[in-house]
Amino acid sequence: MNVVQDIPRYYTALAEWSACLLYVNLIGGIKKETKNILLAGVFLIVQTGFLVSTDNVAVYLWIPCMIMAVGLMFGYICLAGQLTIRETGYCCARAFILAEFMASLEWQLCSFGWKWLFGQNILARGLLLTAVYVLCILVMYYLEKPLITAGILKQVTWKETGFAVGIAALIFAFSNLSYLSVESPFSASILRDIFNIRTLVDLVGIAVLHAYQSRICEYTAEKELASINLLLRSQYDQYRNYQDSLDLIHMKYHDLKHQIAGLRAETDEQKRKDWLDVMEEEISAFESLNKTGNQVLDTILAAKIFHCRRNKIQISCVADGKLLDFMHVTDICSIFGNALDNAIESVILLPEEEKRLIHLTVSAKKNFVFIKVENYCEEKVEVNEHGILPTSKADKDNHGFGIKSICYAVQKYDGSVNFGVKNNWFELSILIPLT
Repeated sequence: MNVVQDIPRYYTALAEWSACLLYVNLIGGIKKETKNILLAGVFLIVQTGFLVSTDNVAVYLWIPCMIMAVGLMFGYICLAGQLTIRETGYCCARAFILAEFMASLEWQLCSFGWKWLFGQNILARGLLLTAVYVLCILVMYYLEKPLITAGILKQVTWKETGFAVGIAALIFAFSNLSYLSVESPFSASILRDIFNIRTLVDLVGIAVLHAYQSRICEYTAEKELASINLLLRSQYDQYRNYQDSLDLIHMKYHDLKHQIAGLRAETDEQKRKDWLDVMEEEISAFESLNKTGNQVLDTILAAKIFHCRRNKIQISCVADGKLLDFMHVTDICSIFGNALDNAIESVILLPEEEKRLIHLTVSAKKNFVFIKVENYCEEKVEVNEHGILPTSKADKDNHGFGIKSICYAVQKYDGSVNFGVKNNWFELSILIPLT
């Protein structure tokens, strides 16, 4: 029997099926549902049947048949992963090169030890196939798990997908060039050399695509961190502006108190008295809402309260601001500024003014600072695979960093952030250890 005969087609089909399952699993497309199990089974049968039936086609039909095989992989990943064409193309390119490498490596090892190790033992060959495929899948799973998720794939551009597809096509062409022509400068005429070239080139392809994905993730993280830092600076700048405005407001209110006292002594007209009562009530309401014990929190609350009043939003606050004294001013601005902004943006869309409700709590709970921001919410809130709320704004690339900024600030103090909807109330809860 030829020691270096070509890879059996059902070996290739199993490799392609395994690689597709890997990437579908990485993006969360595999669930214990009957339809998903059936879909995977149908894909394996169809892929195996197609590759086996086209085993002996002419050379000029070989490439179209491979394109069709890749098309079947594309269709399965798209259906099982519920991805867009762009996202599916990116995953399919990576899965295809991985499958090529797995099949080539396994058959090269099998051919090398065929006579002196395996002989005609079908069981031994099956064990080798299982061991190589499982090992390759496990290694790639742990390498790719931090880099390939549904959230990351949504940020992959058409340019990046095109690059991945181009690299996969180039790697496939180089690894199989010797099968088409032995006359090119990059071809080999000895079968064992052809195997070596194919396995090594496929391994290079996996490394290139992995490095490319790592750089995409690094660039995305850098971009996200820059956006968060910009948001932090913006929140701090807003705080400084609020503080300047608040100082001026305090001066004006101080002057108004003297004016009210003078006006009361000057006239007893009922209309003016009613008007003065209203002014005094507003002043007292302002003062009572902004005496938390933390100047930074008081300043932020003052600005948000004014904004709420202009938009018919009822905001209440029970806060012990002294508990926040150990926190840096930028972190207080980030946490409370973003949390209140998100709550205001949510309730301001409600047509019924009586439902525009926000409540803030800052209190001690054992050895923790407990912060809770609640707002009335009638919408369904979904959390992505990272536990982050996706932005509802159209410009998703430049928004959605509010919650991330809050988490970033809280994590600096080894705290935790939780959120969800309960009985039509959205609750953002934060626990920070007291230092």
